[in-house]
Amino acid sequence: MRQFSAPGYLLRHARVEVRLIYSGFLLLALVGMLTMAAFQLRQVGPTPARIASYYRGGDRGGEMAFPKTFRELVEVTHFHSFIMGVVYLVLAHLFIATGVHPRWKLRLVVVAFIGLAGDLIAPWLIRYGASGFAPVLLASWVCEWIGFGAFVYCPMQEMWFGHEREEFPPE
Repeated sequence: MRQFSAPGYLLRHARVEVRLIYSGFLLLALVGMLTMAAFQLRQVGPTPARIASYYRGGDRGGEMAFPKTFRELVEVTHFHSFIMGVVYLVLAHLFIATGVHPRWKLRLVVVAFIGLAGDLIAPWLIRYGASGFAPVLLASWVCEWIGFGAFVYCPMQEMWFGHEREEFPPE
């Protein structure tokens, strides 16, 4: 960990056993992302109408759904704010230790955070505000996927395939 905090430290310089540990974490994070996608797309729904009916209740293709209760939203928000905060912290640190151009690092770290914040806030807005907030949740998911996708892909690429590259993508 001491090396990780050194200025200019890049994952491509990590020892093999450290890269294996980081890769294991990144693969587990990828599994988490895939199950998150399955839940988002299958259970909640890929359209604003399905998202709204998931949180506000209503007909979901021949199946009635009840509105999410205050307690259900508090439980999900509580759990996700802690666990996703930790996952974001670790993944963002691994991403920062890559040769990605600093401007892209900043952009993607912000995009991922905006996605996470929207994913926490939008269900409340949909349930207690209006169904018109459902596109906010969809946009948040897109931001999460872009940010977290980069957080997983770039460190893996750099640790195992990017030793000769100094900086990517070019600005």
